[in-house]
Amino acid sequence: MTQHLAVDITRNALLMTIIIASPMLAVGMIIGLIISIFQTTTSIQEQTLTFVPKLFAILISVAAFGPWMIRMMTEYVTLLLSSLPQLVR
Repeated sequence: MTQHLAVDITRNALLMTIIIASPMLAVGMIIGLIISIFQTTTSIQEQTLTFVPKLFAILISVAAFGPWMIRMMTEYVTLLLSSLPQLVR
């Protein structure tokens, strides 16, 4: 295995991590922005008001995107393991 190949595998793994995590991050960011706007307009500065809705929204997005995330991970790992003999030689 060459250095270029190791960097390529690492880059692909990081890219897959970003792709898989992006739905939850986007949902958390959108809900956080909505709650922040609500807090600014009503002058309510309660910390649990930001945490609890984001937690529930992210849990719902994990339930909604879970099958897709698992399929993406299994496809990537299957591709990586199937190409392992060519990578090692």
